[in-house]
Amino acid sequence: MKKPLTLLTSAACLLAFLILAPTAPAQNPAAEEKALALAQQLKLTPQQEVEVLPILKDEAPKFEAIKNDSSMSGMQKAKALRAIHSENAPQLQKILSPAQYQQLQAIREQDIKKAIAAKRAGGR
Repeated sequence: MKKPLTLLTSAACLLAFLILAPTAPAQNPAAEEKALALAQQLKLTPQQEVEVLPILKDEAPKFEAIKNDSSMSGMQKAKALRAIHSENAPQLQKILSPAQYQQLQAIREQDIKKAIAAKRAGGR
């Protein structure tokens, strides 16, 4: 009796995985990891995570496209990144506390400065 139950349970788990996995958006694992790290830094509540993580994950491909665009200067890239931040600012301000939002802004600004410094140093 145990064997059929175990087999049935395993099959159900596999089926659930196969059904649910394709519905997840294709993400760059590094971008997803960065979004999760940012959520930890901001000390998001579970409810905030549910609301904020999709926004951050949606931004990731846009950021990568800008960072990898060799036709843009460092200042153009910084402006474009800030424009993306501004697009989502109203949503994020509704979800985050003022302190969390201020911390997010500081982290993002630091990331932009690091990217510009890396570009000047000849890196990516």
